Amino acid sequence: MYDPTHLRTFLAVAQTLSFTQAARRLGLRQSTVSQHVRRLEEAAGRQLFARDTHSVELTGDGEAMLGFARRLLEVQEQASAYFSGPRVRGRLRFGASEDFVLTRLPEILEGFRYDHPEVDLELTVELSGTLHERLAEGKLDLVLAKRRPEDPRGRLVWRDDLVWIGTERLRLDPDRPVPLIVYPPPGITRARALEALEAQGRPWRIVCTSGSLNGLIAAARAGLGVMAHSRRLIPPGLVRVPERAGLPDLGRIDFALTHTRSRGATEEAADALAAAILAGGERLRRRGG
Repeated sequence: MYDPTHLRTFLAVAQTLSFTQAARRLGLRQSTVSQHVRRLEEAAGRQLFARDTHSVELTGDGEAMLGFARRLLEVQEQASAYFSGPRVRGRLRFGASEDFVLTRLPEILEGFRYDHPEVDLELTVELSGTLHERLAEGKLDLVLAKRRPEDPRGRLVWRDDLVWIGTERLRLDPDRPVPLIVYPPPGITRARALEALEAQGRPWRIVCTSGSLNGLIAAARAGLGVMAHSRRLIPPGLVRVPERAGLPDLGRIDFALTHTRSRGATEEAADALAAAILAGGERLRRRGG
């Protein structure tokens, strides 16, 4: 009676209360999402969403369908698992740099957890350099983090320009040291910023150090100084520092997936998550929200 595809689309809209966001999450056109919901409403004979040009809300029948849809899909998942044989399972220690937490990575991880419920996923958010160190020490199985373009490790997800950013009202005095907002060592963007300024012979001083991206963003928004950051992922409230400021070029930065070669279930789980991230690479280049 109820198409599982329509039920999954319904759940995505119910979770986001947005046909647009549901379409992004599912990788569908918005018109397709609307069509799935309409067909489910026709099958149920009830209106599931109250919607206008500004908002989407579940109706009372929609709230009821929410519980039914989850149970129906769960039963289907159990039946599929029973008849399809072995599934990906095991413990997977996944590390991601904080850059990705503010993108659509959480959506990709949610989809992975839905598709692979028997994988015990452990997430670590840290500096890229620290993540690579933990991977080398065998404390992580898969890492999504920044690397230098010349670094051969891992599989490239995308490459981006590294740029200077700050608040729009910030004005740099050419006769004074550049005020820097940086991660602590072994931050890759920190190293790149210091190397570029040293090569240019331009003096600098560190005005803020934080292991948290939110801490760096707060300092930058307060106008304390400038920071090196991926051009595609510039946070709201900050802008690229204009070229007339005379700051040196920072080159490019890679975002890559790297994992150790484990055996058995862990390797299967790492390969499955890596495939999901690579498939969603374009979504990672956009901020979440």
